[in-house]
Amino acid sequence: MGILNATADSFYDGGRYTDEETIVRRAQQIVAEGADIIDIGVVSSRPGAQLLAPEEEAARLAPIVALVRKSLPDAIISVDTCFSLPARKAVEAGADIINDISGGQFDNKMFPTVAQLGVPYILMHTIGTPDHMQDNPHYDDILKEVAFYFSSKLEQLYRLGAKDVILDPGFGFAKTLDDNYDLFRQLPELIKLFPDNPMLVAVSRKSMIYKLMGTTPDEAMPGTLTLGVMALEYGAQMLRVHDVKETVQSIKIYQKLYKC
Repeated sequence: MGILNATADSFYDGGRYTDEETIVRRAQQIVAEGADIIDIGVVSSRPGAQLLAPEEEAARLAPIVALVRKSLPDAIISVDTCFSLPARKAVEAGADIINDISGGQFDNKMFPTVAQLGVPYILMHTIGTPDHMQDNPHYDDILKEVAFYFSSKLEQLYRLGAKDVILDPGFGFAKTLDDNYDLFRQLPELIKLFPDNPMLVAVSRKSMIYKLMGTTPDEAMPGTLTLGVMALEYGAQMLRVHDVKETVQSIKIYQKLYKC
């Protein structure tokens, strides 16, 4: 899954893709470099970020989805949104997947909307909104608490008739540096608990990498590639990344070694 951040304040590539020409070029690059999915977002979810009103987000997101769909009619498009209105408008404009960082917590219409639309849904673990999610997060047992969160959300989704739910542990969301690595270390156990739900790992250039190294997001590609390969080894089926070409290379080497 290649990231297309059409927003000015994303933590890594904010401001790079904000007009039609750069958006289309980035979408084409993602596909050309070997990604299976283009993940489009127009709102930053970095720690401290403020969310847009659903109406404003929908007005920004749907035209970009339509633009990318026109340019790449066969591409699989995911939309990064936590509100039902932009999700619906994006699907109507040509999106295939809803990627929700809130796990349905910010909009009580999200789960019914996902079920009604009948599209795959990415359910991420987090606590609180981006502007406050890093205010002293605490877990007594992070694996058990994330697993319980997924179990209860899946029950709600399936009761409504949703299908094809993908899980995202939410690295970097409402978690300390140690929490992130504690959870990552236990990915095999988490994946075993949900055999019917593919696991997506999204760690690309995040603070769990660059803060550990004392660097910046610009210098976090090696750590991203390392964690990506480890996630595959642990059983993850999807990686959400900024650096598609480099990730595809690492995946091919991994597959050759393990004859996947």
